[in-house]
Amino acid sequence: MGSARAVSPSDAHARADAAAPRVLWLDTPDRPAPRPAVTTATDVDLLVVGGGFTGLWTALCALEREPGRSVLVVERDRIAEQATGRNGGFCEASLTHGEDNGRERWPDEYDELERLGLENLDAIESAVQRYGIDCDLRRTGQLSVATRAHEVAWLAPDEDGFLDADAVRALVDSPTYLAGRLDAEGCAMVDPARLAWGLAAAVESLGGVVAEGTSVSRLRGRGPGGAVEATTASGATIRARHVAMATNAFPGLLRRVSTRVVPVYDHVLATEPLTADQLAAVGWDSRCGVADSGNLFHYYRLTADDRILWGGYDAVYHFGKGIAPGHEQRPATHRVLAEHFYETFPQLAGVGFSHRWGGVIDTCTRFCAFFGTAKRGRVAYAAGFTGLGVGASRFAAEVMLDLLSGEETPRTRLAMVREKPLPFPPEPLAWTGIQLTRWASARADATGRRNLWLRTLDRLGLGFDS
Repeated sequence: MGSARAVSPSDAHARADAAAPRVLWLDTPDRPAPRPAVTTATDVDLLVVGGGFTGLWTALCALEREPGRSVLVVERDRIAEQATGRNGGFCEASLTHGEDNGRERWPDEYDELERLGLENLDAIESAVQRYGIDCDLRRTGQLSVATRAHEVAWLAPDEDGFLDADAVRALVDSPTYLAGRLDAEGCAMVDPARLAWGLAAAVESLGGVVAEGTSVSRLRGRGPGGAVEATTASGATIRARHVAMATNAFPGLLRRVSTRVVPVYDHVLATEPLTADQLAAVGWDSRCGVADSGNLFHYYRLTADDRILWGGYDAVYHFGKGIAPGHEQRPATHRVLAEHFYETFPQLAGVGFSHRWGGVIDTCTRFCAFFGTAKRGRVAYAAGFTGLGVGASRFAAEVMLDLLSGEETPRTRLAMVREKPLPFPPEPLAWTGIQLTRWASARADATGRRNLWLRTLDRLGLGFDS
């Protein structure tokens, strides 16, 4: 980061501490009232476990594929309460957590994956229009910026589309920017909570049922050709011909999924709404999303009411795959984010923060979603999105429905779909390895050199990404 400081570290910390410990997207009177829980025995064609983006897209796509199918979505909390309503609202076309990761892992099919990703983003935009979902979706693109000298080369200066310091600062003005590259087509900005609420309403408009406050505690296959029986925490039984598991980072009912996913907490700040003069001082007329090029990177964007949402950097893993409400507020991380915000935009010294929050994401050793089936093909799952699930969740829904159909499709033939990431080791090795990787990644950001640990992980196709 740059060295200019318009706000002292202590003042930045105080401003972060003063922000309300609430999620910006959920802090609205427009949030729908909770839906009833499942309390009695139920029979359905398709049970979707998890009411985040993956589950909601699965239900919607299933009803579009086969109108009249009985579909039930069960969410143990409220729709959009967890990762779906806590992210930055970057709806990216990438299915592989970026081009570099995709080309390295699946070079022979990357062009196809890129095409499918863009088609998927188009389909999301089309669904938003078709169902009249008011979620402020804007196809603004995403700007990648270099803030350290060694990062400039990562943005391919010799290729078309490279932006030097003057060009990138003409788009968004920060004294820390040394270069940039704009992906104008591959990313949309969205209000993620409103998108989820709109998807739930769309599911219901097609005859599906969405239940909240319903946790599935047990899943049993009932024999060849039979239904799958799910038992809720309250003792209700749901019998389903097929089940789609979409539980993200939360402990699921399938060991083959849980060993390959670890929960990581991401933290976010949101500013007060910028005045017209403050907005003019930054530029940002395109309202594109922005991400810097570090291993531990920041992402940020403008909201509909001209706040800056500022998140990322200090992703945190808690020993033993810990998930708890207390992890959502982490003063040390929010204070670091505040310091970095004012370093990036010293011209916004007069702006304070209104909201601070955190949320848990599911990461895996290949950084993008993986897929599979269980219970003799009656259960499908998708997990491991590593923070890029806003867009890729719809593709995952299509894959799960393909897998449940039992028919081979162009999607199920992909190596990216057929292959699984390596599992994480047990504790304390997982915690030790993740902490060492985060330390090494921070050193690589500072020096531009990947040490022996990171190079070894690279050769093994492993690692940790913020």
